[in-house]
Amino acid sequence: MKLGYTIAYVPSVESSLRFFNLAFGLQQKFLHESGDYGELNTGETTLAFASHALGKLNFPDGHVRASDSKQPLGMEIALVTEDVHAAHGAAVAHGATELAAPAQKPWGQVVSYVRAPDGTLVELCSPVHG
Repeated sequence: MKLGYTIAYVPSVESSLRFFNLAFGLQQKFLHESGDYGELNTGETTLAFASHALGKLNFPDGHVRASDSKQPLGMEIALVTEDVHAAHGAAVAHGATELAAPAQKPWGQVVSYVRAPDGTLVELCSPVHG
């Protein structure tokens, strides 16, 4: 067993792909012609986005929409970078909301939190050296 995908349900797959490209330099890997599903090149585990319309098909009883929630969902996407401050600034410059500015953690890691325009909670963190 291995983790293959993390999929966030969002209002606009294309907009989410664009934000993650502009803010973090992640390249689009795939966008279905329907616009309801897309993926980014993120390494071994794929970061993908699906439309709320596709979510409605998958979950007939509905799903919690991060984009409609005042508070972020209790789940995050963590992106590892050598320069958390620069990544954080780029995210905010491209429309993310700052939740926690970059801060040094007791274990030596630098960590910040932003909320993408689609509502996705994103942790930006330096590698753990250990």
